[in-house]
Amino acid sequence: MNKAYKFRLYPNQEQEVMFAKTFGCTRFIYNQMLGDKIKHYEEHKEKLNNTPAQYKAEFEWLKEVDSLALANAQMNLQTAYNNFFRSPKVGFPKFKSKHKNKHSYTTNNQGGNIRIEDKHLKLPKIGFVKIKQHREIPEEQIIKSCTISKTPSGKYFVSILVEYEFTQPEFEVDLENILGLDMDMKNLFTDSNGSRADYPRYYRQSLDKLAREQRKLSKCKKGSNNRNNQRIKVTKIHEKIANQRKDFLHKLSYQITNDYDGVCIEDLNMRAMGQCLNLGKSVADNGWGMFTNFLLYKLFDQGKPLIKVDKWFPSSKMCHCCGLINENLTLSDREWTCECGEHHDRDCNAAINIKREGIRILTA
Repeated sequence: MNKAYKFRLYPNQEQEVMFAKTFGCTRFIYNQMLGDKIKHYEEHKEKLNNTPAQYKAEFEWLKEVDSLALANAQMNLQTAYNNFFRSPKVGFPKFKSKHKNKHSYTTNNQGGNIRIEDKHLKLPKIGFVKIKQHREIPEEQIIKSCTISKTPSGKYFVSILVEYEFTQPEFEVDLENILGLDMDMKNLFTDSNGSRADYPRYYRQSLDKLAREQRKLSKCKKGSNNRNNQRIKVTKIHEKIANQRKDFLHKLSYQITNDYDGVCIEDLNMRAMGQCLNLGKSVADNGWGMFTNFLLYKLFDQGKPLIKVDKWFPSSKMCHCCGLINENLTLSDREWTCECGEHHDRDCNAAINIKREGIRILTA
C-alpha cells in the first residue's frame, strides 16, 4: 500500500537556485519532447519514442539537475500522450507555461539517495534540506519517491511517497451506529441525527478582503515589484482559506470516523454541480468532495465502510415514515408535510433516507 507524507522545506539560497533550475529543466524537457513528438507525427504519421538523454548533448545545462526528475517528466508526457491515443476525450497534452504559478518535480529513491536525517531531507543534486517534520515515518515504510513543489507565495513543500504492507483490520459493523449524511450547500451536511456541520464558510468570510486586495493588484503595473508583492498578498489569502478549510474537514472527518461504525452519503458529481445553478463558489467553498475523500481513507484504515447511495435515489422527496414520494417538492422547499401528517425538515429527512438506503446496500 502507498501513502504520502507532506512536509514543509526550508532551503537555503543555493538550494532555492537548484530547485528553480530543476523546475525549469523539467518544464523545458517536457515541452521539447512534446514538440518533437508532434513534428515527427505530422511528418511520418507514427509515434516518436524520445528520451531526455538525447537532448543533453545539445543542451548541456540539463546535466546540472537531477536526471530522475527529467525521467519522470518524460514518463508523465508519455502517459498523457498514450492516453490521448487510447481515448481522444482525454484531450491532447498541452505545453507547460513558465508563467504559471505551479512549480513541481518528482524524483525517485534509488540506493538510499533520499532519506531523512536529523531534521534534514537528503535529495539528489540538492543535498540536505532543512525540513519541518511533524510526524515520524515508520521504519517499515520504504520511501519510493519525493515530489517537491513551490507555492505561488514562495513556500516549498515535499510530498514523500512510501510503500508498506497493510492489511485492513476486520471490523464488525453495528448497524445502529451508522450515520447518514445529506450534503448541505450552506452547512456542509445535515446528518441523520438532525445535526448540522455548521461549516464556517471561510471563503465567504474572506470575500471582502480578497476583493480589496485583488482591486489593488489590478491597478499595479505589469512586471513591477509592487505587482509581484501584491500578487503574493492575494496568494496568501487564498492559501489561508484553503488551509482553514482543510483543517476543519480533517478534524470533522476524524471525529465522525471515531464515533461511528460506518457512513452513508450520496454519490454526487461535484464538478457538474459547480457548473450549474450558479453554485460554483458555494461548491468550491464547502469542500464536500475533499471531505468525502478524507472520510474514505480514514474509515478504510479502521476497516469501516463508506456507503455511497445512487444520486438519483429520491432521498429528499421520500417520507421516511410512510415511504410516500412527494413529486411536487422543489429545491426551494426546505420543509414539507407528508400526507401521513409528518412534518419534515428537507435535509434531515434526506439524511435519514440515505442512512436507511445505505444500510440496505450494506446488508444486501
